[in-house]
Amino acid sequence: MTQDTTLHTARLLADGYCILPDACDPDIIVGLNRDFDSRFEVTPFCEGGFYGTRTKRFGALLRRSRHTAVLVQHKAVMQIVETVLGPFCDRIILNLTQAVELHEGALAQVPHRDQDLWHAKRDGREYQVNVIWPLTPFTEENGATLIWPGSHRPDAPDIPADEPFAAEMEPGSAMLWLGSTVHGGGANLTPKPRRAIIVSYCLGWLRTFENQYLVYPPEVARTFDPELAALVGYAQHRPNLGNVEGQCPSILLQRDSIEGLAAVDALRPEQVEALDAYVADQEAARAGLIGG
Repeated sequence: MTQDTTLHTARLLADGYCILPDACDPDIIVGLNRDFDSRFEVTPFCEGGFYGTRTKRFGALLRRSRHTAVLVQHKAVMQIVETVLGPFCDRIILNLTQAVELHEGALAQVPHRDQDLWHAKRDGREYQVNVIWPLTPFTEENGATLIWPGSHRPDAPDIPADEPFAAEMEPGSAMLWLGSTVHGGGANLTPKPRRAIIVSYCLGWLRTFENQYLVYPPEVARTFDPELAALVGYAQHRPNLGNVEGQCPSILLQRDSIEGLAAVDALRPEQVEALDAYVADQEAARAGLIGG
């Protein structure tokens, strides 16, 4: 189904969330469920009130199913995320991939804003966009994600007084929400598990929730296409952030050793222009001294 990304982006920015119906091929959902069935079976329940003691979670999904990349690189989702986060960074980065299964008796998660990871202020700048992809139907009874519309606004209270919206969806649909939006998993009042995948993106200069370099070391990232490897973190964020011996970390996708590498500037265009002028002035001054 073709998605109107302009409309969805407007809704995301206005309400703090938006839903893309029928966003992916049903076969992708079937494949993900098949690939994750055995992993969910052996994964223990979480510990602690935030993750949920009747909830199972695991990450590193790009190495657990080839179908994950389809969701991570979903064209409409990426267009929306780039539009929202692009003004605040040189490039975006994958923050996490996580599979979640709420079992019978799972309590509602504490309402929270994901960008509190970074003590980020609600000042109009967005730090993060999250996407939840249901692998089973989402209903209010089985723990569909609860969203507080408008809670992303700078003047919204820290703890909303309004009732939340339960994001009821069918598998194949997706919900996006801002890191500044208050939300939480609902309570599962049914005997059947509620299952989903969360994909999160953030500004490229932030430390990610999931340590991508340990989850996807070079020998794993070499199996990714270049765009996916860059999204995972094998790309510099100008100026010069995240380098390896002064070079783009993508160099590790072509070689094992970091010996013998020359540091190379990785600057934004306006920085290059200013630096070129500065260097040219010095070279001109030096030439004048030599010539004199």
